Amino acid sequence: IVGWSLSWEPHVGYYIPVRCPNGGTELTPDIVAAGLKPILESPAVRVDNQNIKYDLIVLDRIGIRPHAVGRDPMVGSYLLDAGARSHSLDDLARRRLDHEMIPISDLIGKGAKQKSMADVPVSQIAEYAAEDAEVAWELAGLIEADLKREELWTLYDDLERPLIRLLADMQTRGIRVDVSRLREQSAAVAIQLEVIQREIYEIAGRTFNIDSPIQLREILFTELKLPVVHKTKTGPSTDQEALEVLASQHPLPAKILEQRGLAKLKNTYLDALPELVNPATGRIHTSFNQVVAATGRLSSSDPNLQNIPIRTEQGARVRAAFVAENEEWRLLCADYSQVELRMLAHFSGDAALAQAFADGVDIHASVAAEIFSTPLAEVTSEQRRIAKAVNFGVIYGQSAYGLGNALGIPQDDAAKFIDSYFARYAGIDAFLTQVLEDTLRTGYARTILGRRRPIAGIKNTTGRMRNLPERTAINTVIQGSAADLIKRAMLNVEARLQRERHPGRLLLQIHDELVLETPVEAVESLAKIVREEMVSAMALAVPLGVDIEVGYDWLNTERVSVG
Repeated sequence: IVGWSLSWEPHVGYYIPVRCPNGGTELTPDIVAAGLKPILESPAVRVDNQNIKYDLIVLDRIGIRPHAVGRDPMVGSYLLDAGARSHSLDDLARRRLDHEMIPISDLIGKGAKQKSMADVPVSQIAEYAAEDAEVAWELAGLIEADLKREELWTLYDDLERPLIRLLADMQTRGIRVDVSRLREQSAAVAIQLEVIQREIYEIAGRTFNIDSPIQLREILFTELKLPVVHKTKTGPSTDQEALEVLASQHPLPAKILEQRGLAKLKNTYLDALPELVNPATGRIHTSFNQVVAATGRLSSSDPNLQNIPIRTEQGARVRAAFVAENEEWRLLCADYSQVELRMLAHFSGDAALAQAFADGVDIHASVAAEIFSTPLAEVTSEQRRIAKAVNFGVIYGQSAYGLGNALGIPQDDAAKFIDSYFARYAGIDAFLTQVLEDTLRTGYARTILGRRRPIAGIKNTTGRMRNLPERTAINTVIQGSAADLIKRAMLNVEARLQRERHPGRLLLQIHDELVLETPVEAVESLAKIVREEMVSAMALAVPLGVDIEVGYDWLNTERVSVG
């Protein structure tokens, strides 16, 4: 900490220097921290700030835990306009106050000549820092008023505001990573990549630079004479989509896809994750982002743990490197079961879909039985596969063409499946139409807790073919409501653990899954707490299902039953 800036009144800010260049006036860091601690931790004091999660993490390192987290203009702005390109302090000051902030580059410079804030004279840093505090304070008041006027204050105050504290605590805890496992897998993948490279050269009939689009284009389209899927400004495309189409026609595109997938896995995770392990803790402290995904979902960065490609064997193995505190502890993973389909059943009120969830049957098999007019016990694995694709595809407006491609079946057959689905589940059809009509009328798609997302461009509210804004509206309602649900569950789980002084700790939230850790002897009680709090997080028209697995690492877990 170089200094502290504070504000609590319009157009006035204060700066307290604790580190400055030689000859400057500064106070002793410990004395300042000790003086501010009782103020910040007082029940009578609310602490506001832009991106206050960052401050909470810094303060935690010096033993200060503010009693009341208040208004964060960044999070409030996100709730008001989830689609905005930026919610930074500079942008908010410009848009809301018509004020241009002092650029940090004016203080520390740029590039190779950039210096530390500790080297900036107090006279310069004081103006910059005090402005930061005062503008954040002023914006907090403006955005609070807007949230209340737009009926979004409850969403902020009851859900997003307490989540700031929880996410700060989760980032501080981090999750332990076994670097040796990553190194071993990286070495194995390197050998595998060499083998694949030789196979690619053999299939192509010569060596070439696999990473060069120009050379790959020459091989695929000039020498092998494969059809052009689509073009870019420079010629036939060799992107993922094009190679996936060509993979069914020749073995080379399939091998290129395999090589790209493994190379990305190695570079993005196997080699990068060890560098992100904090040497002091042995843990990775990913940053959870509250204001990035327009649907309301959390994202993570440095590293991004949301996108580990777990559908491949090698991708899934990355999870084996994420381990519990020690051999006497275990990870507990709790995953909402088919939560988006349950949200669909809740919103649509469709009796057939709701009954299937109430009966606890395999939902995809149940849908297959309906659309194929087949007894549930006689549903084949192929029929279930089709029903599963239809279940998820039709929600987001997948066309007969898209479904046919995904399943490898004729477009006419895919169209029949879609028509049959909506004939059997008329409540879903009516609900999707209502979502589009409401969004067209109000300009917003809204989630179960009132989170909103501005959407323009809706043209058709009925029919099977949907444009991007129409698909986005439906996705926001379903996926955004699932995000509301798991955020509520996180807060309830954490509150229960604190209330009961349970040793279990919430570490990660990945899509519909929570990852916690606890001593072995407390696994059973933790599983009970997590399941109870997750299934009761919201009262839906259908029961919520939660699958719980336990293991030493994140990959090798076993399902546990909870009484």
